Amino acid sequence: MRMKDVRKMERDEKLKKLKELEMELLKLRTKKRSGAGLENPMAIRNIKRDIARIKLALREEGYET
Repeated sequence: MRMKDVRKMERDEKLKKLKELEMELLKLRTKKRSGAGLENPMAIRNIKRDIARIKLALREEGYET
């Protein structure tokens, strides 16, 4: 997800996507800690970056998360 795509999203869409990404991150971290291998080891890093991008865009709009 690119920052320009995030900025084009509506606030409700950003909040919904943020919740989805946080749940996906939780699932991946749980899977990793249980000893199961991840298909994509970079997935956690990419999701964390997407979460940060969404939070930044929300802060730019004046919305505190």
